[in-house]
Amino acid sequence: MSTRRRSDLSNAHLRYLARQLAVHRRVIGCRWQRLTTGRQALLVLAHLRCGDTYAQLAAGFGIGIATVYRYTREATEVLATLAPNLADAVQTARRLAFAILDGTLLPIDRIAPDTCPVLLQGAQAPRHEHPGPH
Repeated sequence: MSTRRRSDLSNAHLRYLARQLAVHRRVIGCRWQRLTTGRQALLVLAHLRCGDTYAQLAAGFGIGIATVYRYTREATEVLATLAPNLADAVQTARRLAFAILDGTLLPIDRIAPDTCPVLLQGAQAPRHEHPGPH
């Protein structure tokens, strides 16, 4: 199974997601699932972090592709409910020297409030036009 040879999945992340999935299962009254919450967390993190395909995961965990899809979607929704909203994330990022977004390191250019009031009031940033065909 491809997830066993990967070393970039943190045990802390696995335990955290497994706990959140257990809470979610209790809330929705789920009595039985094919995989435990720990195995579901491993499956989902292998997909999100390592890029394993649904077919690879289905074969590795001995379940169907539709079940892999359902488990991945369920866990992604659980994680999304725990994530801060955009305004809170921007507020937190304002206090940092850098932020990591989707695995990309972003240096933060500290903008003074009087130079860019649109961004600080929560409105959408103006679109930047790029030359060439769209």
